[in-house]
Amino acid sequence: MRPSRRLWGPTVVMTSLALALTACGGGSGSSTGAGETDPDGTVSVYGTEPQNALVPTNINDLGGTKALQPMFSTLVGFNGADAKPFNLMADSITTTDSKVFDIKIKQGWKFHDGTEVKAHNFIDAWNYGAYAPNGQLNTDFYANIQGYRDVHPEDENAKPATDKMSGLVQKNDYEFQVTLNAPFSVFDIKIGYQAFAPLPDSFFKDPKAFEQHPIGNGPLKFVSRTPNQDIKLTRNDDYKGDDKVKFKNLDIKIYASQETAYQDLLSGRLDFMEALPPSAVSGGKYKNELGDRLVTGHLLGISTINIPYYVPGYNNLELRKAISMAIDRAQITKTVMNDTYVPADGYISQGIPGARPGVCQFCKFDPAAAKEAFAKSGFQGKLTIASNADGGRKEPLVAACNSIKNTLGVECDFVPATDFGQWRSIVTGHKLTGMGRSDWSADYPSIENFLNPIFKTGASSNDSTYSNPKVDALLAQADSTVDKDTAVKLYQQAEDLVAQDLPTIPVWDEKGTAAKSKNLKSAGLDFRRMPDYPTIEVLKK
Repeated sequence: MRPSRRLWGPTVVMTSLALALTACGGGSGSSTGAGETDPDGTVSVYGTEPQNALVPTNINDLGGTKALQPMFSTLVGFNGADAKPFNLMADSITTTDSKVFDIKIKQGWKFHDGTEVKAHNFIDAWNYGAYAPNGQLNTDFYANIQGYRDVHPEDENAKPATDKMSGLVQKNDYEFQVTLNAPFSVFDIKIGYQAFAPLPDSFFKDPKAFEQHPIGNGPLKFVSRTPNQDIKLTRNDDYKGDDKVKFKNLDIKIYASQETAYQDLLSGRLDFMEALPPSAVSGGKYKNELGDRLVTGHLLGISTINIPYYVPGYNNLELRKAISMAIDRAQITKTVMNDTYVPADGYISQGIPGARPGVCQFCKFDPAAAKEAFAKSGFQGKLTIASNADGGRKEPLVAACNSIKNTLGVECDFVPATDFGQWRSIVTGHKLTGMGRSDWSADYPSIENFLNPIFKTGASSNDSTYSNPKVDALLAQADSTVDKDTAVKLYQQAEDLVAQDLPTIPVWDEKGTAAKSKNLKSAGLDFRRMPDYPTIEVLKK
């Protein structure tokens, strides 16, 4: 999520994204303003079990990203409060045509194993992520790079011609050139996503050993991971970036219950939660319980209900319309979520350039129209909405199901998954038997990030298996359009078509309400709905 983003014209040369953005973090934090801080203190944050091992090319869930983001530094970073981009590991990123990019990296940066980060570490990591036989979740993020189809054929049964993309060329130890298939005005910030992090040579020698003990290049380094219990990190004192942390140790505690985590936060056994449980939200209790420990921020994300095309009976536009118009978003966000969320009526988070109100014409609660569409659908049977039940996800979805049931007169049940990791495995394995929760947080500040990864045919997060050749064509045209305003208009046209098809149903957007414990002097909420680590300060005990 990000409110501002600059796209560069075809004749502009980019020298540094950080001209006026020399610091990362801040802005969204909460501070008590009193007490001496402890630079050697420990911070504990709420966590959910990651879906996969902590490898940047294969993690796209929030649980894993909480650990990955501070462990790995990409070429471009984003200010946690407002998502403004700045050069992190990049010394410069230059282009004259938005197709060929010359990237110089800063010298002297090291991985946590002491080896220096060099240009080939980026090239090797991107090639590994793109190579089809490696089966990485984030593979589609490299699709703009020339030679991607040589390493990742469209036919999943075809053998790749090579394992290296022709668009990645090393110039020297600290410089490499990236050639894209076509001009792409978003590439300069897209490479700030974690999938574009470098990997050390040791990863390629023994990937399995790396999965047991990941080695990054970021402000925090890996200590240990105990499944369903915790992930422990510690400060990298040799880190050269602007996004240093002001504490020593990070303990990401894995909770099965958000309610339990919140009680631990109130008692000081947990230091930060990026969202509040339903019990705290109900009646606005959290305002009195937290006081000055309430942390607010501007989130760039959207919550939707995914309707997979592969589920029998769900490839039915009238059914999709009926379900969407049967959900009383205003009532649910007011009563169940106590105004910590707002109703959604489009596919782009408000705050992203190009976001418009009212794009989804079927997202307004309309019982009469919903019943009419449902009758046309001819649907027989019961509806279900599945999700992980932790993290406060259950209650609003149960309310949505009840709204659908009361409006349409059809049975609708909430189906809980054991935990977030299991939930994501069900979704990515295309094993849903009904509807499913599908939240999206911006990876980088662009309207493109809310469309290509989710709605392009075969995209990495296209959980509904949606495919519309007209949408694909518009996205491809927008991707290759250098002029910012023209590209945004094309992306908007693609969003309009998606809104007509309803592969997912927008339901609500989170405002950004978090909490810190009495142990912290300050803490911020990152635009991706995570702790803004550089803003966290621990009070000395």
